[in-house]
Amino acid sequence: MRVAALDCGTNSLRLLIADVNNAQGSLIDIDRKMQIVRLGEGVDKTGVLSHAALARTFDALDEYASLINQRGVEKVSMVATSATRDAANRAEFVAGVKQRIGVEPEVITGNQEASLSFMGATRGFQGEHAPPFLVIDLGGGSTELVVGTDSVQAAYSMDVGCVRMSERHLAADPPSPRQIEGLRSDVHAALVSARKVVDFGQARTMVGVAGTVTTVAAMYLDLQAYDPKVLHGALIPVSGVNAVATELSHMTRSQIAALPFMHPGRVDVITAGALVLSEVCSAVGLPELIASELDILDGLAWSIAG
Repeated sequence: MRVAALDCGTNSLRLLIADVNNAQGSLIDIDRKMQIVRLGEGVDKTGVLSHAALARTFDALDEYASLINQRGVEKVSMVATSATRDAANRAEFVAGVKQRIGVEPEVITGNQEASLSFMGATRGFQGEHAPPFLVIDLGGGSTELVVGTDSVQAAYSMDVGCVRMSERHLAADPPSPRQIEGLRSDVHAALVSARKVVDFGQARTMVGVAGTVTTVAAMYLDLQAYDPKVLHGALIPVSGVNAVATELSHMTRSQIAALPFMHPGRVDVITAGALVLSEVCSAVGLPELIASELDILDGLAWSIAG
């Protein structure tokens, strides 16, 4: 079955068109697209989606709708995550999406987001790495932590993500030590609550998904261009994650923008994301992180065809 899965987060809007056969356990990419639309810009402060952010998102959806029609997609599903969960005017967003792609986006809970991310991230690693897995899905507005083997055992969504933490804490360029400490304190407090739900000690393999994780991996590996084939499955020591977070926190945005693997839409939020990732990885206590290019989009695609 040919399906289209769309994921609208706080920072990016992504599309996967794939041929999925659950009986055979196969998922074949037809198209995989990503645009930085920053839908959640300012939501942490205002509680509403701005007109500019909605316009950027709807423009990207117009492009995706055209591609979906060209590819002969049989079923379409879209999920929206942290930014739209928090926005008072999410009905305006929902109406705009339905007008463009013909279906309403499902504004999913943090736990639903965690479950889909877990399915997408771990399916390809089963048999290759030791379970239980702990999946870290570090988004723009929230970070989901989920532990399980072939299914979810426990999940928790923390309101700490690269956009939210950057807007809340990192005003200076580069950020000041006091700003960095404020961010780390926020993440530490969230992790205290997360530990009550998710037992980090169960995990034998730690998997990280989404753009912050793969960008940190690209920096650790000193890539001269962003290469998904190299990044998927890459093993990054937690000491390496910590070193990248420290290095980024001392760089200006212009220096970050000059990095050859850096997407322009991540320049102003990657430092916050790397600091969040550093705190989470250190709290889990495992020595290394596996970067995954497969995530909630892949989990959604499997569920559409199921």
